[in-house]
Amino acid sequence: MSHRIGIDLGGSKIEAVLIAPDDRVVLRNRITTPRNREYTAIVDAVCAMINDAETHVPNGQPCTLGLGIPGSTNPATGLVHNANTTSLIGKPLQQDLERALGRAIGIENDANCFTLAECRQGAGRGYGLVFGIIMGTGCGGGIYCNGSIITGRNAIAGEWGHISVDPNGAECYCGSRGCIETKISGGGVEKKFLERYGSALTMREITQGYRHNDPDCVQIFNDFLDDFGRALGGLISILDPDAIVLGGGLSLIDELYTLGAEKVRRYAFHHNIRTPILRNLLGDSAGVFGAAWIGV
Repeated sequence: MSHRIGIDLGGSKIEAVLIAPDDRVVLRNRITTPRNREYTAIVDAVCAMINDAETHVPNGQPCTLGLGIPGSTNPATGLVHNANTTSLIGKPLQQDLERALGRAIGIENDANCFTLAECRQGAGRGYGLVFGIIMGTGCGGGIYCNGSIITGRNAIAGEWGHISVDPNGAECYCGSRGCIETKISGGGVEKKFLERYGSALTMREITQGYRHNDPDCVQIFNDFLDDFGRALGGLISILDPDAIVLGGGLSLIDELYTLGAEKVRRYAFHHNIRTPILRNLLGDSAGVFGAAWIGV
């Protein structure tokens, strides 16, 4: 029966939560991720948030620490890899944090934290096998099976966003071309619009333009829905989960659960797909709660 501190490290914000042994939320705090996402500044900011949260833990009571990051720790080297906050790549983040804090901290991929939280307290609760997806600036995934997150031998299980589906597609930060992330993340769709039409629109503006029948937005958004269908249809054909839970900013797009779901059914290897595609229930709080639960 411990207090639990969770930190969700994102590209735009860092969030902290302190949870009491009775699951009561004692503290919530959020700051902007340091400008330019510089590594040392990120380490300092995370430590400061943890130290502040610890001041709210009653003296003498145990407390676990957990951190969700936009990447993962290579189990062979202890270094961060596959992080879309690229300043983390190749850095011994866990070692540096533990040295600065003077204690152990658990670190897990942010999509895994999201998936764990949604399966314990959110939309995925009650399902045995769930694939959780974060669709925001980037695109990540996590696999939950019968009470646990599956991380895999190389700590990359669920990294579905970096399957290359178009060798002639846009270059991805991971070094490949045409990754799913370049097709259905907000950043990927915005980049495609800019390259095709020469003007910069946000994903929100593209979505609104689609709804108001702007022809350029309609074309880009229809491509987005088709890519969404192909990506999730292929995922279902491989994993056949009991449910899929969507998170991240793009999960608020209503069309994903109607027109997008129709595309998924078209591309999955089954004539009568019944896999529910669910909107998350915990919002952008899911990751930070999941981080608290993976703490050590």
